[in-house]
Amino acid sequence: MTNHQLSRRHFLNLTAAGILGSFALTRNLRAEQTTSVRLALAHGDSRADNVYQGLKRIEPEVRAALASKKRILIKPNMVVVDQQLSATHAECMEGILEFFSGLTKDEITVAETPANGPAMTGYDNYGYLRLKDKYNVKFLDLDEQAFDVEYLTNERYRPQRVRFSTFLAEPDVFLVSTAPMKTHDRAVVTLGLKNIVVGSLLKDAGYTWGPDSKGTSDKHIVHGGRDNQGIHFNMFKLARRVAPHLSVLDGFEGVEGDGPVNGTPVDHKVAVASTDWLAADSTAARLMGFDYNKVGYMVFAEQAGMGQADPGKIEVLGPAVAELMRQYKPHQKVQDQYKWMD
Repeated sequence: MTNHQLSRRHFLNLTAAGILGSFALTRNLRAEQTTSVRLALAHGDSRADNVYQGLKRIEPEVRAALASKKRILIKPNMVVVDQQLSATHAECMEGILEFFSGLTKDEITVAETPANGPAMTGYDNYGYLRLKDKYNVKFLDLDEQAFDVEYLTNERYRPQRVRFSTFLAEPDVFLVSTAPMKTHDRAVVTLGLKNIVVGSLLKDAGYTWGPDSKGTSDKHIVHGGRDNQGIHFNMFKLARRVAPHLSVLDGFEGVEGDGPVNGTPVDHKVAVASTDWLAADSTAARLMGFDYNKVGYMVFAEQAGMGQADPGKIEVLGPAVAELMRQYKPHQKVQDQYKWMD
């Protein structure tokens, strides 16, 4: 093994050395994974209705999880502010807001930190702001909210300091992750968890990239080096601090090939929702034709008892997964993304 590969063996060595500390895989965590979880799968010709109907199927689970929280915070996925295919669609957001309008009269917050610019630019470009006319919702830029310090690993397994959004991790927040189902250039797929953990890493307010870029961003540090050696470990580590209480994955028009930004559309017309983020991510990966056992952060999370990934222990409400599976074209460098298994 070279210094540029985060293998299972090295990951376990890190654990044995005590670097992971509180991430130890205890008997209690493993025992929790013997239980089954419920997941909603919807399929139809309306993006908003797919999302809404999927959420209605797991309404008891959502109500139970929401009972101990005071505020609803929805984190969309706007990897960039000017490419609709790569971003959570306003119709998906509308389906979520319609569902929650039946559960609460309180104001709902939508907060985001796109990679290439201010959140308000994305909200405007993607037609989110019209939703204020119908729903009790406000839109915020995460880069302007509270943060503290977290540490991620680089390609030499040394800590790197990042700005971490405490706004997402406040204990009274019910955190909703909503993202398109996309292939990825570094992590095989990008789904509900990645939306949250990368969204927890901040940039300077007003930051933009390109020829006239200004300011700095901490988001790239999650990749764990130039060749993405630490990305799965870093995602796993961040998930121990912040993870969605509800994941809503929109595959109405998925993204294949060179995602998350430069991919091509897949006419899939599905939506996945679960209060178990790992069940949602692993099921979405299966729907896209990928083996979750080859996606490092999902394997680490399953081993640590952070959710359910075993298809035999996920009760699907709606059509059978096998009926709606497609084979998304992977990113052209997908074989490099499997090197964590070496």
